[in-house]
Amino acid sequence: MAEAQASVVYPPLHGPDSAPPALYDGTTRLYLSYVCPFARRAWIAVNYKGLHGKVQFVPLDLKNRPAWYKELVYPLNKVPAIEHDNKVIGDSLDVVKYIDANFDGPKLIPQDPAKKAFADEMMDYSGTFIKVVWGSFASEQDPATEIGPTLDHIENCLQKFDDGPFFVGQEFSIADIAYVTFVEKALKVLPEKNYDITAGRPHFKKWVEEIHKIEAYTVTKLPPHV
Repeated sequence: MAEAQASVVYPPLHGPDSAPPALYDGTTRLYLSYVCPFARRAWIAVNYKGLHGKVQFVPLDLKNRPAWYKELVYPLNKVPAIEHDNKVIGDSLDVVKYIDANFDGPKLIPQDPAKKAFADEMMDYSGTFIKVVWGSFASEQDPATEIGPTLDHIENCLQKFDDGPFFVGQEFSIADIAYVTFVEKALKVLPEKNYDITAGRPHFKKWVEEIHKIEAYTVTKLPPHV
């Protein structure tokens, strides 16, 4: 199914002097940061499912978070978190799963059991990917040696299903959301170290090309003024 129409909405940041929203008044709220790659996972999900107008964004200034967020909303004081049905759910991929399960729109969790199982596997591996690839940004080691095996694993995973460019085939899914904002950063940083993460990895290169056709993702790539 094609993605729902995305839109760009930049409500002002909530800082230490901002008043809290009217919590648990029946409004669904997504607490996020425009710059946090974890929070952007949930933002992409809202976009993809066409939930603007149904989910109110509450963007936080992560350098100056309002005290009420930790005290009244999410004790772990992290983003994203979603307030819905008199409860708050945190952790980025859990938030994406919750959005997919509780709101209408194109499905992000595959319905096919084999593809769902593989999406779960890719979500589990995303923590390793982030640790290895992002850890290389400040490293003095050769990127090819340090992160090449991890990227080769991603290349192999993208060949699991041969019916499309994404992790589970033709369907853009939660598995892709787990990686896209982190790959975006690697595509910016690692060329400065003369390392092309897609070189010699045709399936990964195709994935990067196709992911940039997903409007739900591309609208979360912020303009400089934001």
